[in-house]
Amino acid sequence: MATLTQLRQGLGQVWDTVIEGWNKLTSRATNAVTRFSLPGKAGKKDNALVLAEGDRRSIGWGLLAAEVFDSRNKIIVRIEAPGMKKSDFDIEVQDDILIIRGEKKIERESDKGRYHVVECAYGSFERALALPAPVNLDKARAKYRRGVLKIELPKKKSSQPPHRHLSIK
Repeated sequence: MATLTQLRQGLGQVWDTVIEGWNKLTSRATNAVTRFSLPGKAGKKDNALVLAEGDRRSIGWGLLAAEVFDSRNKIIVRIEAPGMKKSDFDIEVQDDILIIRGEKKIERESDKGRYHVVECAYGSFERALALPAPVNLDKARAKYRRGVLKIELPKKKSSQPPHRHLSIK
């Protein structure tokens, strides 16, 4: 009987560890989970988009992990978005909300064979991040390098219009 009790305690500890890990993961990644939707019409061959079985599985939810760093003079936002070009993004600030829209296009290694694992998300997405302070849009900058979109937003010193698009360098 002692062995059965020890086994139950061990399983209970394992389960508690799994639940704790899951709770930490979901609390850290909740905002990073982003909906990727089909760009354009299904079956459209624009941008080499042909919806095979693997392609349909790649449309849905994916991660766009972000960091928002607030320093004395500026706010720095980093978004991990590998496999894109700077022209694939549209960046906008409305009031104190940074909105990043884009499209991650489907790229396939080959037309022959099948994919057995498809974990990459493709399609159109939109991510909104609350900014901790008003920003100066006239001096804002954005760069895309090595799969990371970095946006530098100097903090506002005077009144400005609360809405503007930002280009990526």
